[in-house]
Amino acid sequence: MLALRGLAWILLLQSAGEALVHLTGWPLPGPVLGLLLLLPALAIPLVREPVGACAELLLQHLSLLFVPVGVGVMTHLDVLTRYGLRLAAVIVLSTWIGMAVTVGVLKLLQRRGDGELR
Repeated sequence: MLALRGLAWILLLQSAGEALVHLTGWPLPGPVLGLLLLLPALAIPLVREPVGACAELLLQHLSLLFVPVGVGVMTHLDVLTRYGLRLAAVIVLSTWIGMAVTVGVLKLLQRRGDGELR
């Protein structure tokens, strides 16, 4: 029951993000804005505990979430054979870029944190 309340919070904040994007016309996906709304909401125990229970439940069954992706790949094998090498290159390159940005941000935050300790 607690996990269902957590899912309700997640869906409510996603809907709020969608509504804000629709009303304001911001060039941002609604679910991303919903996640940004979820971040400060997690400071409230009334939200944090159910969302945590929902997250644990979803993580326990994470492998099931990959089934639709696998089926989608199987139904589009012609696209994969035609553009497979390009897709692999884009995936590898974007992963490297994402990792490099993450390392850069982490180093920046570590330097900033070290300066505050002194």
